[in-house]
Amino acid sequence: MGTEMLAMILAGGQGTRLGKLTKNIAKPAVPFGGRYRIIDFTLSNCINSGIKKVGVVTQYQPLSLNNHIGNGSSWGLDGIDSGVTILQPYSSSDGEKWFEGTAHAIYQNISYIDQMDPQYVLILSGDHVYKMNYEAMLEEHIANNASLTVAVLEVPLKEASRFGIMNTDEHDRIIEFDEKPAEPKSNLASMGIYIFNWGRLRSVLLNNYSKDGQMLDFGKHVIPSYLEAGENVYTYRFNGYWKDVGTIDSLWEASMEFISLENELHMRDKRWRIFSKNTISPPHFITETASVSHSLVVDGCYVAGTVKNSILSTGVQVKKGSTIESSVIMPGATIGKNVKIKNAIIGENAIIGDNTVVYKENDIEVIGYSEVIGGKSDDD
Repeated sequence: MGTEMLAMILAGGQGTRLGKLTKNIAKPAVPFGGRYRIIDFTLSNCINSGIKKVGVVTQYQPLSLNNHIGNGSSWGLDGIDSGVTILQPYSSSDGEKWFEGTAHAIYQNISYIDQMDPQYVLILSGDHVYKMNYEAMLEEHIANNASLTVAVLEVPLKEASRFGIMNTDEHDRIIEFDEKPAEPKSNLASMGIYIFNWGRLRSVLLNNYSKDGQMLDFGKHVIPSYLEAGENVYTYRFNGYWKDVGTIDSLWEASMEFISLENELHMRDKRWRIFSKNTISPPHFITETASVSHSLVVDGCYVAGTVKNSILSTGVQVKKGSTIESSVIMPGATIGKNVKIKNAIIGENAIIGDNTVVYKENDIEVIGYSEVIGGKSDDD
């Protein structure tokens, strides 16, 4: 018995634009929102949408990602008829090793997909923060008798040239795809979320690789070839909160939006929970010298300083006399005494010594994973 829809999460991104934060970990494993990692959103969307079989395609520094996902139990993906599989890149006989694009990553995993025998394959990215019901997208895909459905988001026209833009007819059928057009004709931006009929995609990939191997990327190669062949290609319009957190600025912005009171992500909505790896931490401890306002302070934190408009992730310590403002402190970081941090992202397990100032005029300052800066921090 096959699977109706298999999800394939492309989590191979090296995340070079996140600089120091991804030196040791893959981008989808970067911490977000105090107690999550970026990939938790996509994984939780799958389980909430009733998708029980998920393949996670990794490539770069996959260890922390593998460790985070484990057997999938935190997301309920470890039952008899559900499962999450981590797919590593491998060398084929002709020496190909790394994925050279999103479609190539799927091509390299055809045997895994065949084993799951799905009717539809849902292609997702591991580095977006959003909540989305993929079941509703599949229903529309089936109703349109589509061969491929592309999820799109309306973006301001002036920003449209940063995206792959879909030009559609009045029935939402895609007639033209423009990759980062200088003069966009529409404002429907591709979210990099696709539903394909597996049989058709499989033959397109196999035919192309046997000929010239140019079918590397969904945006650059696959969608245009579908349109050329006259396939039924439709858009699915998404209108919730969606953020690509692939750059330092967008990660910081999404984090600040995450704490803002009108939080569009509705993290407390019990009907669509975002799950993360279950870890046990002691409750946070805020001393009488501390002052915390408009911030998110999660389990295991120790705070003796001032925290404004910031996120303190699991197990962060902030010692006396220190001020943290509009910043994201990732899990396990230690902030010494009399430290000033503003508009910054402090990486996991970093140590900021006493009396250090972390602030850059007109820019987001980043301290890397396990980086140690400033003088020694004496224990209280």
